[in-house]
Amino acid sequence: MKIPKVLAAGLLVLAATACGSSAADGGSGTLRVGVINSGVGNKLTRTLGFLDERGELLPELKSAGITKIQVATFQNGPDLNQALAGGSLDIGQYGDTPALVGRGQGLPTRLVSLNSIRLDAAIVAKKDAGPASLKDLEGKRIGVQTGSYIHRYLLGALRQAGVKPKQIIHMYTPAIIAALANNSIDAGGLVSADQVAQEQKGYRSIDVASRDHPDLLGTSVTVVTEKYLAGHKDIVKAWQKAETKGAQVAKANWPAYTAFVGRTGGYAPQVSIKTTLKEQLPEEPFAAEGVKLLGGTKSFLVEQDLVKKDFPIDSWLAPGAKPSGAAP
Repeated sequence: MKIPKVLAAGLLVLAATACGSSAADGGSGTLRVGVINSGVGNKLTRTLGFLDERGELLPELKSAGITKIQVATFQNGPDLNQALAGGSLDIGQYGDTPALVGRGQGLPTRLVSLNSIRLDAAIVAKKDAGPASLKDLEGKRIGVQTGSYIHRYLLGALRQAGVKPKQIIHMYTPAIIAALANNSIDAGGLVSADQVAQEQKGYRSIDVASRDHPDLLGTSVTVVTEKYLAGHKDIVKAWQKAETKGAQVAKANWPAYTAFVGRTGGYAPQVSIKTTLKEQLPEEPFAAEGVKLLGGTKSFLVEQDLVKKDFPIDSWLAPGAKPSGAAP
């Protein structure tokens, strides 16, 4: 099943490339980082946010000359791509799908790490006479954040089931939840935390990536712009070291970490406890399982013509990020 052109257009992210920097860099020691978060604004998320809250992140980045971190949050990966293209970010942490699409469209980034793996997602049905299976989505309306790893999972699951929906509509999560409530869509694609939160309200998940399509689980990547990397060669090793420490500290302080995830994501404690998993936090920059998932996602995007020209992931790696030939 090919992605309709109207959807593909929503993934093209480089219109802002010629706009130049939209924000001052804050000084040579300031690192400008973009993350995905619809909860608490302008704060680092996940393990590095946890490390930063403990006052342990900047010391890890000192060797790269970093004295301050300036954070910008985005609801969706394509939005973050536009900020990278416009020159207002140095590093981005976001889903594999928008990162791969951006690189495939010429976005000048280099891959630093896979900072999270096994990211789950689900298709949640409306309550009133809602679909009970993927097959029931034939000819139906589905909301999802286009360009996200959730979108890639949704498309892959529909293709495997041989289902053609009537319409896939680009919507942010709050809009999806509202549309499910008023029956203006038949189903919505959500990350696992939002899925569980909706299930607690009586909604039903008709498909879950980890349960039904483990080959479609997502990864989160860290990329650095080529411009920033040219003047800050030490950032790759320093950032990788910080991510490894962040995963280790999170696992060693798990209740505090899941509470942090809940606060920054705006989720109830029981939701973050259920959906934040230790196995999602690799303690190395390129865990084998993550590399395999990333390669599968890239192959899918090439097949769907969202990445117009295939490229080896090895060619995308930042210098020193990983030995040559390790990724497909």
